[in-house]
Amino acid sequence: QVQLVESGGGLVQTGGSLRLSCAASGIRFSIYTVGWYRQAPGKQRELVANIASGGSPNYADSVKGRFTISRDNAKKTVSLQMNSLKPEDTAVYYCSMDRYWGQGTQVTVSS
Repeated sequence: QVQLVESGGGLVQTGGSLRLSCAASGIRFSIYTVGWYRQAPGKQRELVANIASGGSPNYADSVKGRFTISRDNAKKTVSLQMNSLKPEDTAVYYCSMDRYWGQGTQVTVSS
């Protein structure tokens, strides 16, 4: 059974930082691109960043220079370091690989 479990969300002030983590099990983690997505109230889910099996990252324009995605294939984890957070970063953040999704973790940035 495949499981993706996110952690690390919370409430932070504008300009603050959070680090999200996603732990995978039941899947051959190292061969898949892994992505972080987010969905704000009333908006569609959007890609924030992803990282290929070989480690090449891609970022949405809105987070470039502020967020960093990384992966540890040995530990089957992917992380998202989020700096200089803005109120518009407020959303539920999900990790995803292949066709699987985690349950999401709430990130709230207060102004």
